Amino acid sequence: MSETIYDQIENYGLSQKDRKKTMFSKIGVVGCGREGQNIVGITASAGLDVVFVELSQDKIDTAISRIGRNLDDKIENWGLTAGEKKAIMTRIKGTVNYEDLSDCDFVIECTRHDTNTGERNTRYRKEVFEKLESVLAPDAIIATNASTVIVTELAQDLQYKERCISLHFLVTQPEGRILEIVKGLYTSDEVYEKVLVFTKMIKHEIISVHESAGLVSLRLFVVMLNEGCQMLMENVASIEDIDKILTKGWGYRKGVFRIADEIGIEKVVALMENMFREYGDKKYKPNTLLMRLYRAKQFGQHTGKGFYTYDENGKLIK
Repeated sequence: MSETIYDQIENYGLSQKDRKKTMFSKIGVVGCGREGQNIVGITASAGLDVVFVELSQDKIDTAISRIGRNLDDKIENWGLTAGEKKAIMTRIKGTVNYEDLSDCDFVIECTRHDTNTGERNTRYRKEVFEKLESVLAPDAIIATNASTVIVTELAQDLQYKERCISLHFLVTQPEGRILEIVKGLYTSDEVYEKVLVFTKMIKHEIISVHESAGLVSLRLFVVMLNEGCQMLMENVASIEDIDKILTKGWGYRKGVFRIADEIGIEKVVALMENMFREYGDKKYKPNTLLMRLYRAKQFGQHTGKGFYTYDENGKLIK
């Protein structure tokens, strides 16, 4: 009688042992302020698991609460169901430890700007990149969501420089679903192509941008904002009417003053000063009216007053 041969079922079945890890099975985010919350919400809504790093448990709880409220707004506008919200929230985890990012294959850094000095935070961002490289696999992608920081500068001290790339989500216009992508000097073609796949997974359109401070979106925006401020100072038209020209006349979703309030005047001023230092062109220098709001700490929606006035929930008071 011939001997019976037994093969392990793992060789033929879809066991955990032989199942290959899919691309972008887990996304990491460092910093979960408004920009980070937007990115976490978008990626989790696309069906991806997301873990974000914050400085404390309080900040983690605040971020998760705000992400939940953003999803509640979509439910109210019939863009989401309660069941879908629950599924999205189960994909999101907060942590204070970089080690919890170790099995991520793509991590996006979106730490806050230093509003006290107006600096680009390049030094701190480089420290974040170095921490990420110490815990991630060599083929994991590291990205920054910065708009005025040059990714080549962030990557230059890393061992695997080719893994670094820059993305820019338009946080005030998430419904626009557009993403600016910047290859650094060291960024490999393979990494760039993988990020294009990620962009399609989250259902965003791609704008390919060469490395430059302000990219396309902010360079256009701040020039329009400065001109709008100048018209206000010349008493050409009111805040509301200047914004109305853009929304009703040109089809913009929001006017420049509303967008500035939503970004935060303090952040807009810092970004503009960075671009002014980078290019030396006074069209990027913050207008006198912007500086008045900045010095008065009337930063916009999150402080209750900027160009417009807002209630305690950040809703526009008309």
